[in-house]
Amino acid sequence: MRASDRAYMALREDIVEWRLRPGAILAEVEQSERLGVSRTPVREALSRLTAEGLTTAAGGRGVVVTDISLENIDELFELRETLEVRAAALAAERGEAGVFTELRARLLDAPALLSEDDPARHEYYALVGRLDEAIDAAISNSYLANAMRSLRVHLVRVRRLAADDAARLHAAAAEHAAIAEAIADGNPRLAEAATILHLHRSLTHVKAVHPAR
Repeated sequence: MRASDRAYMALREDIVEWRLRPGAILAEVEQSERLGVSRTPVREALSRLTAEGLTTAAGGRGVVVTDISLENIDELFELRETLEVRAAALAAERGEAGVFTELRARLLDAPALLSEDDPARHEYYALVGRLDEAIDAAISNSYLANAMRSLRVHLVRVRRLAADDAARLHAAAAEHAAIAEAIADGNPRLAEAATILHLHRSLTHVKAVHPAR
């Protein structure tokens, strides 16, 4: 793997996991020393992150990690509903039932993971990622799948805002299980409804816990 790819992946993960918080200044010299690579790979990595909207130029200070405002979240969820509701319906029409039946069973068992420590919670997030990947594969539409993957880099940051709320995480696991079940049953209308419900509850929670600043 190229040094720029390693730097990009490390910085991206730190931003998504909130280890690098909004407003953090990412200076090339400091980050090259921290990551053990030269400044050129760091510069390339920061350019990719800026193109994705995770960082933004900060004059002569380098770049800073972008904030997530309530306005940003509303816009993200508008796009998310447009893409994910359609994707869920297509997955119900085109996907393999067995794949989603297995995911539903795993998601129903997710509360056991959510009762454990942070590493176990990461297993839950990985499981949700598997559901996303299964839907991407099932829809057989590369344009829609690519659009959703580009959006998810921001949605993961939003999802982490609920990381300290066990009740919301348990509810979200059940909602994901309902989406998987509807897809496994080959019911596109039910898959759409389950997705809309999940998105509505997720947005309501984020707004309640993290009001406009």
